[in-house]
Amino acid sequence: MKARNVLILPGWQNSGPGHWQSRWEHAHGYTRVEQHDWLRPLRGDWIARLEDVLLSCDEPAVLVAHSLGCVHVAAWAAHSRNTHRVKGALLVAPPDVEREDVRPLLPSWSPVPLQALPFKSVLFTSGDDPFCAPERALQFASAWGAEPVDAGLRGHLNAESGLGDWPEAHAHLQRLQGLPVAATTQTV
Repeated sequence: MKARNVLILPGWQNSGPGHWQSRWEHAHGYTRVEQHDWLRPLRGDWIARLEDVLLSCDEPAVLVAHSLGCVHVAAWAAHSRNTHRVKGALLVAPPDVEREDVRPLLPSWSPVPLQALPFKSVLFTSGDDPFCAPERALQFASAWGAEPVDAGLRGHLNAESGLGDWPEAHAHLQRLQGLPVAATTQTV
């Protein structure tokens, strides 16, 4: 699998230079899916942008989503006819955008789609994520059909979590990259 077909999907406000997503992008040549507005994200705009980038990939992609990027993947998969263009997804620290304190900040992102993703996925959670209770993160994993991985008590699993290059999660990504295309579920 070509490194450029590993698509980095940051969350709200993007991922800064110390974030593991940015570190992976620079170290491995992965592709960041840029959004026109990181501060006022609109669900429909982000879905359309991901669709455009996936249609330009020359082989099925693997998605690497953090925070709002996880809800982005679920929302895109619930509407796209091109889910067969994704081999798998590494999902990290989904936020609960339905919480009363979050909904006004991200009004177009609620409700969270709770349908099974039509491709293999792994969901990393933290027991003390300030944006999502552990039980809610496990509910997302179950609904999406994602393999849950407990990262311990590490906050929002971002740059402030001190993950560095985060080799544990990168090992899961490498397994997803190695999936044969025939092993993925395709929608018609």
